[in-house]
Amino acid sequence: MAAEAKITKADAKKALDAFVKVTGNALKKDDRVALVGFGSFSLTKRSARTGRNPSNGKPIKIAAKKVIKFKAGKDLNDKVQ
Repeated sequence: MAAEAKITKADAKKALDAFVKVTGNALKKDDRVALVGFGSFSLTKRSARTGRNPSNGKPIKIAAKKVIKFKAGKDLNDKVQ
């Protein structure tokens, strides 16, 4: 990222840390974060469910939680295709 933007690694880290902080704060408020061409981040709720312990096969309870969802934008999708 630093090489592509022709900035120092320290500046790239500061920019990325700021992006993560701002995005995290927005998602905590249940806002959606959209970056045109890149994609959008949103928060969704995953309900509680029963799973299986892979080592012994016994059922376990998995608690409900909030998860971050990312949907890639058209420009990013086009670059991957």
